[in-house]
Amino acid sequence: MSSITADILDSLTDIPAAEWDGVACPESADGGRPFDPFTTHRFLVALDRSTSTGTGTGWTPRPLVLREGGKVAAAAPLYVKSHSQGEYIFDHGWAQAYERAGGRYYPKLQIAVPFTPATGRRFLTRPDALHLRDGLIDTAISLARRSGLSSLHATFCTAEEAESLAPRHGLLHRVTQQFHWENRGYDSFEGFLSDLSSRKRKMIRKERETAQASGLTIRALTADGIEPAHWDAFWEFYQDTGARKWGTPYLTRRFFTEAHRTLRDDLLLVMAFRPDGTPVAAALNFIGRDTLFGRYWGCSEDHPCLHFELCYYQAIDWAIQNGLARVEAGAQGEHKLARGYLPTPVHSLHLMTDPGLHDAVARYLQAERRAVDEEIEVLTAYGPFRRCTTED
Repeated sequence: MSSITADILDSLTDIPAAEWDGVACPESADGGRPFDPFTTHRFLVALDRSTSTGTGTGWTPRPLVLREGGKVAAAAPLYVKSHSQGEYIFDHGWAQAYERAGGRYYPKLQIAVPFTPATGRRFLTRPDALHLRDGLIDTAISLARRSGLSSLHATFCTAEEAESLAPRHGLLHRVTQQFHWENRGYDSFEGFLSDLSSRKRKMIRKERETAQASGLTIRALTADGIEPAHWDAFWEFYQDTGARKWGTPYLTRRFFTEAHRTLRDDLLLVMAFRPDGTPVAAALNFIGRDTLFGRYWGCSEDHPCLHFELCYYQAIDWAIQNGLARVEAGAQGEHKLARGYLPTPVHSLHLMTDPGLHDAVARYLQAERRAVDEEIEVLTAYGPFRRCTTED
C-alpha cells in the first residue's frame, strides 16, 4: 500500500483525459461507448469549462485521484457543495433539522455527477483495482472530518457499490426510486405495445396520433446531424423549463456549445419543427452502451401530447431500433408509469461526521426504506403491462 498516493485536484483539466477515462470508462478501450457518458472526462470538463460548475455555483470540483506506482488507478468525481440543489437525492430536511439543532450542514462533500440523476459507478477504478474503492472512500471520509464538514454523500451509485461498500465503511445506504423502461426483446414499438393492456395500448396510440396531428415534423438527431443552430433553440427551451422547475437553470449556454464540440456522439436530440423549419420543442438524451438517458425537455409552443411523444415514446422507439436495453427517464414523474416506465430502486451512500446526526438519519432511512419498498410494489402492480397472456 506504500506505493498508493492520493491527490485532490482543483479541476479535471489537471489530469489528461486518457488517464481519467482509463478508470471512469475502461470498457471504452475497445472503441465502444461507455456504460454512461456522465463520468467521462469530456462530460465533467464541459461542466467546468462552461462555468456550470465551479466558483459561485455551489459545486466546487475537487476530483479525487489515487495513483498506484505513479499511475492513475482509481478516481471519484468529488465536489464541495454549499447547498443541496441539482442533486435529486433530497437531504434538505436533514440540513434544516441539523441547523435548527445548532449545527452547520453546509459545506458538505458530494461524490456525484452534477445535475444528473442517472445511476452509474461513482468509485472509479481499473478493472484490476476494485480494492482501491475502499481507499477512495477512506480518503473522502478523512477529508470531510479534517475539514470540519458535516457529511459525505455518494449519489446515484450502483446497487453493487452501495451494498458492498456501505457496511465496510459505516455508510448509510439510502434507496429511493425512479421510473425506467426495460426492453423485453421488442423488435418494434408495436411489439412493445402488444405487451400492454388493451386500455393502455389505446391510450398511447391516441397520444401519439394527437402529437403527430399537430402538423409538426419530428426528427431524432445525433452526432453530425446536430447543428449549432439547434442549440440556440434548445437553450430557449431549456431556460423556460429551468425557470419553471428550479428558478434558475443549472447549465449555462456555453455548456451546449461545449457539448456540440465534444459530446455530440453521446447525444440524441429529438426535435419538433414547424413546416417552415422553425424548431418549437426538443428533448435531449444521452446515449450509453446499453441505456438511453432522458435529461432535458423544453418548448416554445404548447401542443397536446407533444411532451409524451418527444420525451417517452421517441426514446423508447429509438432504444428499440438501436438495440438498447433500457431508457432511464430521469427524476420523479408517476405519469411515466402509464407509459411503460416502471419504478426502479436507485441508491446512494451517506455519512454524517456528527454521530448524533448520523444516528438520526439512520433511523429515518430505515422508515423511508420500508415506505419506498411498499411504493415500488404498489406502483408496479398498477403498471400498464398485461397481467396474463390472454388479456386483450
